[in-house]
Amino acid sequence: MKENNKVVLAYSGGLDTSVILKWLINQGYEVIAYIADVGQAGDFQAAKRKALKVGAKKVYIEDLKKELVTDYIFPIFKANALYEGRYLLGTSAARPLIAKRQIEIAAREGAAYVSHGATGKGNDQVRFELGYYALNPKIKVIAPWKMESFLKEFKGRTDLINYAKANKIEISSTIKKPYSEDDNLLHISHEAGILEDPAHECAEDIYSKTVSPERAPNKATKIRIFFKDGAPVKVTNLNTGRSETDPLKLFNMLNDLGSKNGIGRIDMVENRFVGIKSRGVYETPGGTILFAAHKDIEGIAMDREVMRLRDMFSPKFAELVYNGFWFSPEMNFLMAAINESQRAIDGSVTLKLYKGNVMAVGRQSPSSLYNKDLSSMDIAGGFDQKDSEGFIKIHATRLMAHSAIMNRHNN
Repeated sequence: MKENNKVVLAYSGGLDTSVILKWLINQGYEVIAYIADVGQAGDFQAAKRKALKVGAKKVYIEDLKKELVTDYIFPIFKANALYEGRYLLGTSAARPLIAKRQIEIAAREGAAYVSHGATGKGNDQVRFELGYYALNPKIKVIAPWKMESFLKEFKGRTDLINYAKANKIEISSTIKKPYSEDDNLLHISHEAGILEDPAHECAEDIYSKTVSPERAPNKATKIRIFFKDGAPVKVTNLNTGRSETDPLKLFNMLNDLGSKNGIGRIDMVENRFVGIKSRGVYETPGGTILFAAHKDIEGIAMDREVMRLRDMFSPKFAELVYNGFWFSPEMNFLMAAINESQRAIDGSVTLKLYKGNVMAVGRQSPSSLYNKDLSSMDIAGGFDQKDSEGFIKIHATRLMAHSAIMNRHNN
């Protein structure tokens, strides 16, 4: 028995974390189960009853959905963050919030330990544990899938099932999907199992958040998204007139619109932080719409040089989120820069959603830097076209010098 034997376990109610819960109890720990509601499908009350039956001393069910949207999803989209140019960071976005609340519960309960069920090959172990240590450097982490004693006892799924049966832990009667999923408000991911062959086409029945583009409506859905300081503040369906302004409700509305129109599917091979390549199939319906709209409003309202600098930051921002460095000094620095870049990103973007496509068809902004008179081919405006001659000659100077040198060299 430990002097302080309390541990807060991130608990899902599935086979792995239920076995871990019982295993920790059998190791002499007092386990407090923590269920984070980040918008995933599931019966949280049933999971709570199961945890208590297995032996948890207490169960927390924490509704984190609104905080996920306002404090994590929206900041990521302000940065136009795409990991490796494609992945909208669905799983990554929720992990720091889950870790943050787990540390808060540990402090409330006076627990010296936190625990999770992430494997030693994936990204989540890194995201959780970096979050834990950043928020509480004195916390002790129990990661069973990296412990020799646990790995000797559990070599695979069969051992987990046998342990569950021996300890009278309820096992779902449904057949497990032959792949792994992570679900939250931003996305659902599908990976491992039958998807481990990168050449194997993902079957249609794997997708759960989006209809196939082929089966999406034959009529476009027209919407308008309003922004303030780079964050969405209102969404209107121009076909029906419905509007939402609450952050959670408007994001759920975007998810619903994207889902019905077959938007947000990505099938890719990516590089995990631990150095392993993995194939992921992602559905991010609302996020895909928001990403397109945000980039478009920046086109009219953001200064060119600010945009160039922000675009240099975006891949690094995405990398930090993906690798688990949300609570880091470099992230604080980048977040401050991103927020500064968004101070005048106000206005609205009109979009058409059609069979997997998101098409911006109009935009307006009180911060607009667009000047019709200057850009028009039909209006003289305030731009003296003769000035372009000198502009071109100045920029051609180095090109002419380089050409002269190369000609001498070749001759």
